[in-house]
Amino acid sequence: MHPLHQILARAAGREKVKPGEFIVSKVDFAEINDLYLSVSQAAGKPIHQALIGTCTGGRINDIKTAVEILKGKKISPWVRLLVIPVSSQILRKCIDLGYIQILLDSGATLATPSCGPCLGAHEGVLAPGENCISTSSRNFPGRMGSTEAKVFLSSPATAAASALKGAIADPREFF
Repeated sequence: MHPLHQILARAAGREKVKPGEFIVSKVDFAEINDLYLSVSQAAGKPIHQALIGTCTGGRINDIKTAVEILKGKKISPWVRLLVIPVSSQILRKCIDLGYIQILLDSGATLATPSCGPCLGAHEGVLAPGENCISTSSRNFPGRMGSTEAKVFLSSPATAAASALKGAIADPREFF
């Protein structure tokens, strides 16, 4: 069960909460806030994979932001950087603008526009103990593979900076 669902279930005095079920109750918001970290709080946490793309983080501006950080640099040798444009139209525009070549030169792997590791079935699935920083929209256990992997949601800039450093990193030093 997602940690937020666990918190809501406890607040309602129940064992579990069904997805999509709303519970109006007293909720300890401090407990919910513990699920979220600022980049400065998470900085230095080692990563094995960075994901930029799919339906939520693969728009042209997302990829442009990553390219601005990655241009002329190489990702950390132990990090897999997976880039998945949101659509074939966006992929074509990224090719036309030279973004794909910059990403490939930095060490990124390009996947075809589609669902990716967020589905937990292919292209970048995480193994037990791996950490991923991702521009996807959800990070419950098992979402991207193993329930023993951790997924940290971020902006494209934070994902790109982290791929360079090999750990969660604040992207502001790259602008």
